Amino acid sequence: MVDELLADLTRAIVDDPSAVEVQRSDDDDQAIVLELRVAEDDYGKVIGRGGRTAYALRTVVKVVAAHHEQRVLVDIVDDED
Repeated sequence: MVDELLADLTRAIVDDPSAVEVQRSDDDDQAIVLELRVAEDDYGKVIGRGGRTAYALRTVVKVVAAHHEQRVLVDIVDDED
């Protein structure tokens, strides 16, 4: 559910919504880890000026998860290595 929310929010702000991928895994601390991948050209849009967009995405997802008594960590992955 929170992974779908993150994907939908991200698709709304990027130029290439088909490249948005969210991979979900469970952490040892009973937290959900969401890894967000976007097209290389959209990486800056997801981070935003000063990290504001990334912070807002994380905040919205964490609030929804907390409402369902879950802990979520959002990791924006840069595959540019």
